[in-house]
Amino acid sequence: MTEMTGGEFLADTMHGYGVTHFFFMPVIVDDSMVRMEELGITRVMAHSEKPAAYMADGYARVKNSVAFCGAQSVGATNLAAGLQDAYLASSPVIALTGRLAQEQQDRHAYQEVDHAHPFQANTKYSARVDKTDQLPMYLRQAIREATTGTPGPAHLDLAGIAGGDITKKSADMEVVIEDQFSSLPPFRPEPDAGSVNAALSALASAARPVIIAGGGVKTSGAGKQLIELAERLNIPVATSLNAKETFPSDHPLAIGVPGSYSRACANKAVAEADMVFFIGSHTGGQVTNDWKLPREGTRIVQMDIDASELGRSFPIEVGMMSDIRAGLQKMLNASGEVGTASDEAGRAKWVVRTQELVAEWKAGVDDLWNSDDMPMRTERLTKELTDHLPSDSILVADTGHSGIWTGTMIDFKSPDQSFIRCAGSLGWAFPAAIGAKAAAPDRPVITFAGDGALWYHFMELDTAMRYGLNTVTVVNNNHSLNQERGLNVKNYGGDLPGSDELWHLTDTDFAAMAEQMGGFGITVKNPGDFEGAMDQALNSGKPAVIDVKTNIESIAPPAWN
Repeated sequence: MTEMTGGEFLADTMHGYGVTHFFFMPVIVDDSMVRMEELGITRVMAHSEKPAAYMADGYARVKNSVAFCGAQSVGATNLAAGLQDAYLASSPVIALTGRLAQEQQDRHAYQEVDHAHPFQANTKYSARVDKTDQLPMYLRQAIREATTGTPGPAHLDLAGIAGGDITKKSADMEVVIEDQFSSLPPFRPEPDAGSVNAALSALASAARPVIIAGGGVKTSGAGKQLIELAERLNIPVATSLNAKETFPSDHPLAIGVPGSYSRACANKAVAEADMVFFIGSHTGGQVTNDWKLPREGTRIVQMDIDASELGRSFPIEVGMMSDIRAGLQKMLNASGEVGTASDEAGRAKWVVRTQELVAEWKAGVDDLWNSDDMPMRTERLTKELTDHLPSDSILVADTGHSGIWTGTMIDFKSPDQSFIRCAGSLGWAFPAAIGAKAAAPDRPVITFAGDGALWYHFMELDTAMRYGLNTVTVVNNNHSLNQERGLNVKNYGGDLPGSDELWHLTDTDFAAMAEQMGGFGITVKNPGDFEGAMDQALNSGKPAVIDVKTNIESIAPPAWN
């Protein structure tokens, strides 16, 4: 044991787990930041609490390990709101907040509200730390909780408005780094042999099976095993948005993203399937289009590291509790004996059928992909992005139309390209990309978001400037929230005068705004100019914004169901 301050202990522990950045809104653990600086941890000061949480989320997803964010007492509930996306996306973010002393609670203390309930809604684990000598126990537990099973956020509420009652006081403490929890997943449990054989037998007996791969495939690093199993068993593969990068878009078994933010061909294939194998998927509303797919009566096999997810949304024929990579490898090892399709000719016809669905869908959108209309159609913008994303880039997509456009129209052409996306909160992508760049400073990080999303947190361009986190933001700028147009037309019986302000936005020059803030900005109106703009932005040496003027009539397609 060594006597040290809580702030020193916190910084030394973060450093031991490989944390390189701390995202915060002042003032929180301020004395600990001195020690962080000595250890080479960059303290990234955001302009508000939610973007700080979003930055930590982007960092954690790209680094595949814990990230830290923080806010003082008055900003705690704002930070809690920012953890919603990390919670929904199973991201191991640890939030630190300050809390007034207990004798000041429940007495209308200045700027103090209850912290417990807001964080309970958006975390796997939330605990109070009342004394400095409690910090080692609770901090290690927060890291374990954030990284094990299905990952997710954790929260420590530190005594003192900025946590100072914990960080400024000393105690005898030992910095213990539990290396298992420094990256995801910390454990790789395997399914039992009986479950593996039962799953393979069920898949072999199916005439029209489909695999739906979820985010667990990505977290586990199981892309190679997914491809190999699909090829060996000759089963078409759909990927959730969270798993989009794990299966090659041009593979003959690829059918696209299913669910709400989806390609029609993927949903049609899932609708025709007689068996669906969910791999590392929460089987939630988005990937199933609000549980309309698979159709009622479809046989289900499911693999997940969290046993409580097995059968949560659909009755299962076979369930396997397993790390995804370990489980798929065990299936591969056993598939020579059990996995051959009962009707190989029938299985081949099914694959041809899914390929026809894919080809039909592509033919139906080809004119839109290649449109030369001005203002540019968003379909053409997605093609330009597909064609000109750097081969090692990280694409960060916002929610709403940005998520739908990404799910339907953007493909990845290189196995070295990565993808993270917003799990719910419009405006997430811009600050999340800053965190992603902190985690992967040598890789190009590209944000894809609409102008409606950019309005949320555009001030964080200043944060990117101050820390040299040079992301490129592609703005689908149609000066609208045109996803809301249909709702308002329905409510008002048409585009009536006086209702358009509910979805029309100010026609804004984001490129000029970026330039005014010291970044790089460029405007694109002609589809043929996008490639050059991307090249200039990537080579600008600054946070860059490509403001693409797009057609307000270009509406993302609804899900086929």
